[in-house]
Amino acid sequence: MMDDKNDFTQGSIVNKMVRFMMPILGALILQAMYGAVDILVVGWFGTTAGISGVSTGSNIVNLVIFTMAGFAMGVTVLIGKYLGERQAEKVGKVIGGAISLFLALSGVITILMIIFARPLAVLMQAPKEALDLTVIYVRICGGGIVFIIAYNVISSIFRGLGNSRLPLIFVAIACLVNIAGDLFFVAVLHLNVIGAAAATVMAQAVSVVLSLVIIRKQDLPFTLKKSDICFNREILNFVRIGTPIAFQEILTQFSFLALCAFINRLGLEASSGYGVANKIVSFVMLVPGALMQSMSSFVAQNVGAGKEKRARRAMVTGMGIGGIIGIFVCLAAYLYGDVLASVFSKDGAVILQAADYLKGFAPEAVVTCILFSFIGYYNGHSQTLFVMIQGISQTFLVRLPMSYFMSIQKNANLKNIGMAAPCATVFGIVLNVLFYIYYSKRIK
Repeated sequence: MMDDKNDFTQGSIVNKMVRFMMPILGALILQAMYGAVDILVVGWFGTTAGISGVSTGSNIVNLVIFTMAGFAMGVTVLIGKYLGERQAEKVGKVIGGAISLFLALSGVITILMIIFARPLAVLMQAPKEALDLTVIYVRICGGGIVFIIAYNVISSIFRGLGNSRLPLIFVAIACLVNIAGDLFFVAVLHLNVIGAAAATVMAQAVSVVLSLVIIRKQDLPFTLKKSDICFNREILNFVRIGTPIAFQEILTQFSFLALCAFINRLGLEASSGYGVANKIVSFVMLVPGALMQSMSSFVAQNVGAGKEKRARRAMVTGMGIGGIIGIFVCLAAYLYGDVLASVFSKDGAVILQAADYLKGFAPEAVVTCILFSFIGYYNGHSQTLFVMIQGISQTFLVRLPMSYFMSIQKNANLKNIGMAAPCATVFGIVLNVLFYIYYSKRIK
């Protein structure tokens, strides 16, 4: 039987959503710290070229991570649906299929990342001072990609079970190991980008091993047999749900790669400034990210239980909570961007470039909370095809064209380039409102 505190089909929506969301938010904060510490330590103990190398390289690595996380979201939604339908016996097969599929994908991705690291870095127009460093970062992370993917799959499984506390523990372990590794490899051994990449892989490996030990001691609402770990029929079910999300993530991350390439053309200082700003952006996006992940699980259970009105109230509640918090985050990013950037670098020119980008990006903290609440609602309904379409539309009709146009102006600056993100999100909200009107009529 499912624990009452993990049952989202009854009780106070606000209380249950906040209780479920807080560990997810905590995990995302630690995950953001996990990614930011590489830039921070390299910024203080490495080189400016090292900042650019880690920034450009991590954009390439993130393409893989977020794509796999998109597929894993299909696992989260399917598990939540089966639990809502009281069919816990199917969960073991979902997890067994996920293990088989993601292990196979990890092997293929490792080979591709090692082989194509340099062509990708060149395609990203990495500054010549940072080209070799970018290649090194991608190849080392590619060699350990199995651990990075494993963490995301394990976390998606527990979010589907309504347990957001264990993913928090897993990422806390990874974050602590990564901080220690970065300080040792970069600050003590002065390995610069090599040290940052090695610490990243080591941290994920330790986290996965310890998470498996912790899982064995949990009282889980399903059984996983050896015979379940195979390419079974459930793979098609969660891939069908996850593919549109993953495809959207591929295109979204490609857009970020393109944006990084546009900015790389503006020189090493702009490239490094954007790298620093990007790590701050990961903190700005914490609440929207937590909303989307918690909303997907919350809505999936209620849809499985046939409680559509409760699912809609959850979406509106998420918008309200996220919007209020987002206002304060927006003001902090706009007014104190230089203070935030100075944490990551001692280079004055890099700090100014980062603060400039944050001024344009800041409104995204508010509008994305609305957009991601919509997306979580549709993910919970398995309407991931629309989620993909709206994501592609806002990326390729607004964000990329506007970013490129701003980058080729005579007096191009990061503030105007940063404004492309909130403009694209507002466009996405309009699309989601129109689809909500249509979808509400259809499900009635």
